[in-house]
Amino acid sequence: MADQIPLHPVPRSTQRRAAYYNNASGAQRHNRYQVEDESSHLDEMPLMMSEEGFENDESDYHTLPRARISQRKRGLEWFVCGGWKFLCTSCCDWLINVCRRKKELKARTVWLGCPEKCEEKYPRNAIKNQKYNIFTFIPGVLYEQFKFFLNLYFLVVSCSQFVPALKIGYLYTYWAPLGFVLAVTVLREAVDEFRRYQRDKEMNSQLYSKLTIRGKVQVKSSDIQVGDLIIVEKNQRIPSDMVFLRTSEKTGSCFIRTDQLDGETDWKLKVAVSCTQRLPALGDLFSINAYVYAQKPQMDIHSFEGNFTRDDSDPTVHESLSIENTLWASTVVASGTVIGVVIYTGKETRSVMNTSNPKNKVGLLDLELNQLTKALFLALVALSVVMVTLQGFVGPWYRNLFRFLLLFSYIIPISLRVNLDMGKAAYGWMIMKDDNIPRTVVRTSTIPEELGRLVYLLTDKTGTLTQNEMIFKRLHLGTVSYGTDTMDEIQNHIINSYSQMHSQSSGNTTSSTPSRKMQPSAPKVRKTVSSRIHEAVKAIALCHNVTPVYESRAGVTGETEYAEVDQDFSDESRTYQASSPDEVALVQWTESVGLTLVNRDLISMQLKTPGGQILTYYILQIFPFTSESKRMGIIVRDETTGEITFYMKGADVAMSSIVQYNDWLEEECGNMAREGLRTLVVAKKSLTEEQYQDFENRYNQAKLSLHDRALKVAAVVESLEREMELLCLTGVEDQLQADVRPTLEMLRNAGIKIWMLTGDKLETATCIAKSSHLVSRAQDIHIFRPVTNRVEAHLELNAFRRKHDCALVISGDSLEVCLKYYEHEFVELACQCPAVVCCRCSPTQKAHIVKLLQHHTGKRTCAIGDGGNDVSMIQAADCGIGIEGKEGKQASLAADFSITQFKHIGRLLMVHGRNSYKRSAALGQFVMHRGLIISTMQAVFSSVFYFASVPLYQGFLMVGYATIYTMFPVFSLVLDQDVKPEMALLYPELYKDLTKGRSLSFKTFLVWVLISIYQGGILMYGALLLFESEFVHVVAISFTALILTELLMVALTIRTWHWLMVVAEFFSLGCYVASLAFLNEYFGIGRVSFGAFLDFAFITTVTFLWKVSAITVVSCLPLYILKYLKRKFSPPSYSKLTS
Repeated sequence: MADQIPLHPVPRSTQRRAAYYNNASGAQRHNRYQVEDESSHLDEMPLMMSEEGFENDESDYHTLPRARISQRKRGLEWFVCGGWKFLCTSCCDWLINVCRRKKELKARTVWLGCPEKCEEKYPRNAIKNQKYNIFTFIPGVLYEQFKFFLNLYFLVVSCSQFVPALKIGYLYTYWAPLGFVLAVTVLREAVDEFRRYQRDKEMNSQLYSKLTIRGKVQVKSSDIQVGDLIIVEKNQRIPSDMVFLRTSEKTGSCFIRTDQLDGETDWKLKVAVSCTQRLPALGDLFSINAYVYAQKPQMDIHSFEGNFTRDDSDPTVHESLSIENTLWASTVVASGTVIGVVIYTGKETRSVMNTSNPKNKVGLLDLELNQLTKALFLALVALSVVMVTLQGFVGPWYRNLFRFLLLFSYIIPISLRVNLDMGKAAYGWMIMKDDNIPRTVVRTSTIPEELGRLVYLLTDKTGTLTQNEMIFKRLHLGTVSYGTDTMDEIQNHIINSYSQMHSQSSGNTTSSTPSRKMQPSAPKVRKTVSSRIHEAVKAIALCHNVTPVYESRAGVTGETEYAEVDQDFSDESRTYQASSPDEVALVQWTESVGLTLVNRDLISMQLKTPGGQILTYYILQIFPFTSESKRMGIIVRDETTGEITFYMKGADVAMSSIVQYNDWLEEECGNMAREGLRTLVVAKKSLTEEQYQDFENRYNQAKLSLHDRALKVAAVVESLEREMELLCLTGVEDQLQADVRPTLEMLRNAGIKIWMLTGDKLETATCIAKSSHLVSRAQDIHIFRPVTNRVEAHLELNAFRRKHDCALVISGDSLEVCLKYYEHEFVELACQCPAVVCCRCSPTQKAHIVKLLQHHTGKRTCAIGDGGNDVSMIQAADCGIGIEGKEGKQASLAADFSITQFKHIGRLLMVHGRNSYKRSAALGQFVMHRGLIISTMQAVFSSVFYFASVPLYQGFLMVGYATIYTMFPVFSLVLDQDVKPEMALLYPELYKDLTKGRSLSFKTFLVWVLISIYQGGILMYGALLLFESEFVHVVAISFTALILTELLMVALTIRTWHWLMVVAEFFSLGCYVASLAFLNEYFGIGRVSFGAFLDFAFITTVTFLWKVSAITVVSCLPLYILKYLKRKFSPPSYSKLTS
């Protein structure tokens, strides 16, 4: 259907108009209505149209805009409809901006080695990850605590006890629990803050060599300034953003590792500014008069524009600077020693601009409990008002109202926070002690329950799902295919073919086998398998961008590091470097079958044959890989025969049209992709000297042209890329982490939607998505075409909307465009996909996607990654998980939970997430029930005693009730579990129930409220009914029945018994019986005690015992019966599995 949609040509006028608006930048659009013609109408255009609607709407596409009317909706209506909110936020933003006074970032001119010449004051080069400083620590922590309604309420209640007229009990009954909570919180924050401070201090005090006129001086990382010349040794971190001036490498280039910046573990080649690299000695950097012009600091780590100018030469030297002349902070020098001039420091470096400030994370359960405490507070106020009303507003009624508020304040128990915080600490301890997920660390102990509520999992690819280790798996020659088990055959063929060539004495006959095909005029002779293997392996060994690097012997240092080692081609000290790990895997494979790359510079490379002979090839041209061309090529000349060959390798999409006709390529590529292999097609073409000279002339002309240079160069290269001979197809595997497939399968069955956000190429990302089963075999993949403007995004979104149940693959640039114009529609469509893959994502984009999902869906998100580029995403998510990987520890240090392998996430969510959430929900509601039941009793007591605002139980009884008598059994609920860990992992579908949040909701809360009112009423009225004659003992009787009821209720709530629970129950009972004997003066009726204190003889009588037992049975037995009936007729989903 989608193919048949008629696409009507856009009328001329609109085309012109569109061109004008697309070219005009935002700054030039003076007139408010200029833009309306095109874009405002697109706003009104329905994105979710049916196919017919899309056809019929073409004419309507160009109707006049209706936006002018909407512009006038101002005035009173606007103010009422939310304008006041807008005004308030605007004022706040303005105030914040005034307070912070953010400095405007500007382009700069930096003189080499002269920091004093800088016109501006630039930020210090210090790393700072702390949340507070010495002055803001206490206020900051207190604000974080008291912004919760619950804590603020206790603070007010506790402070009210300083007013004599309102004093109800002893001060300690209110202040002790509050002080305890605050002390624990402040201590925990202080420890975290101190650790952050130590980590920062370690980074800031690293020493670097700074070049001055007087020679080298040592300088701390935090003291480096813009304009300094800094020397960075091999394996040292680059301290600030620099322009690369000079290196000890002869080639004038060096490799750097960028894994902490963009997550890619392959090394990047950087080139020194040629003007400074050519200077004879280091000190000459001060004898020249030169400066660097750099653009203003920005976030994009993949681009840079600047100029290098040397004034004192004649003529003046100008060199343009690009990304390959820069050394960004947080990257590591991988080869040689480099010297650079600092251009950005501190907050203005790319790495800092790409990290977001960590936010204080608050769990969903805490927010829900906060809502429930507000409901309880309303109940408390209502109850107090009812009491005062029934009293008849006599005397100072407002004082009585406040006293009632304090009397019933136990409705909102302060022990709620204490219990929950201790519970969270216990869950954290259990996670860290779990032997099935060793070395897991809980860094944020406040949100373990979040692990049980996740709906979206956003994962990085490289190093998280994959090990980032490439292994050569398959070589396919069309008629024959070699796998890992048959590589020795290839080795034998290579050894034989080279030994034959070596044995033919003269140089001319050397190429007898290959040269038969060289002359285009020669008849097509069917080649032997041996010669085809030889050709294929040679092509793979030559067509790449890999450089062999030799580790220098000890004692060889400084500028001469690589000079003496050049000819030492020993296999032990050689490592390969390239910008892509795939290329390294290919070259390592050719080494394993006998053809070794031993040396390479800018003009030649040398291969070593199995017999130890060195073959030299001169590099005439290199056409690097780009994401548009999807292929790379190289033209080489054989030193011995002088033959010129053009080799090319690339993705099958790009190469299928370039190679000669064949019937197997497409099918085999599909087969390899299904195995999760990354495929490359290798081809060659022999060139005569005349053909090459003609090409070179046209190519050089194209490179000098000023207009459409890239297009002209591409056209010249394409003239060569015709009818190439297909040599082979290679398959390389990026090994997945252990058990990634079953883990992703488990998460998908648990109802968690998985998004993969990666900085890698689209093909690679799609390949891994298939091989890891992130996208199941039956599912289609919709690759979102690159879009650059609004109209393209609109059409592409409509095309995507027609697809059903297919995974989405989109690049970062297209995503940016879609979010700019159609944020809501795009997120709505993407959320319906079973899986989403975003490739070429910058660190900030990853964090932005997390925030989008939180904002649009309101569901809980989890981000998991292992590199420095994942930190922003991990901090933005509701729950961040870091993996300690090859890319360092940056992600695991910034995360809330740190694990060692991706597969551990299954157990972390299914078992620990489930238990933490279920236990906290039960614990929170039980603690509320404990407060409600005693408040109900107080209400009944007050109403019987003519609404007197007198406490039923004295201070110590109240404190004892919440602590020693019931604390241990109630807290033992943190050991409860409804499902065994094995079951939770076997049936991940059980996790879906948790995300609905049914364990703690207004419904379950209401049930607990009704239970509390019923039990409180029974206990108090029962005590008053049965004890008419000995009325003075009402406190002892009701309190004893209350304690027994609570212990029985804990037993009723527990689902799986643990021996510690039994110990807690009996220990609490023992404590209470003992205190009855020793604390009998408390068991009078409050302050209006009739002088008859409790005598021990009375407690031991049979009447006391049977009456207490009767009240307890009446309060608890109906609930036990109800629970049994519910279990029988409406069992929970997991009970079917456990039976």
